[in-house]
Amino acid sequence: MSMESVGFIGGGNMTRAIAGGLLDNGFDPRSIAIAERLSSQRQVLLETLPGVFISEDNAAVVARSQCIVLAVKPQVLPAVCSDLAPAVKTHQPLIISIAAGPRIDDIDTWLSGGNAIVRVMPNQPALIGRGVSGIFGNARTSADQISMASKILSAVGPVVTVASEADIDAVTAVSGSGPAYFYLLIDMITKAGVKLGLDEDTANRLALETAVGATMLAQQSGDPMEALIARVRSPGGTTAAALDELEARGIRDIFTAALTAARDRATELADAAHKSARD
Repeated sequence: MSMESVGFIGGGNMTRAIAGGLLDNGFDPRSIAIAERLSSQRQVLLETLPGVFISEDNAAVVARSQCIVLAVKPQVLPAVCSDLAPAVKTHQPLIISIAAGPRIDDIDTWLSGGNAIVRVMPNQPALIGRGVSGIFGNARTSADQISMASKILSAVGPVVTVASEADIDAVTAVSGSGPAYFYLLIDMITKAGVKLGLDEDTANRLALETAVGATMLAQQSGDPMEALIARVRSPGGTTAAALDELEARGIRDIFTAALTAARDRATELADAAHKSARD
């Protein structure tokens, strides 16, 4: 894989997943740098990512990287960016934020302005290389920089470019929070199976394997969901009885309301970060 040098600010699980994915895809470990303040975390990074530059000094990582991934918690991002501002101004790396909430303009303000910034929303399955990420870059990002950001995030799964930063809130609702919806569905099917007489292990295995198999079939077929449903739903059959009950209870409206609530909460969090940035 041909790519520029990449630095990470924060050495948590998502950093380890992305850096590990880059290494698995042939990226030179000498071109990866990670800044992590906790000595225990640095030791873990040294053991799990051999050959990668590990430091407690954020500025040292910025100095050797053409792209910086901000992988810290949203609540500490303002302070981290303010600390990074002098080094970023000197070296002018591409900035990629995977922090949920803070908007590009606020990140740019914390970094003293004038930066090429890409905002990314990955999701939890990225930890096992099966995530999906939505990305959006500001007007200062070039096509090459968007491509670089996409290649970095593609180390842990597919990447989708969205048309506006506001769409990142919708990405948060659909895929950022999305794994929890599927966990809930699996849990509900498992518990319903137990009520129908199955033991819990059997019900859970049936629910999990059905979810995996259905997802793989949907990916491989490329057919619309309506077509796939129709192939399982025989008129007057058991699937029809189940789906009719769900439709009668308004399952589609429930899911639309749930995702809308998630989108709105993402917007509220971004608004709160924006207010904090301007106070």
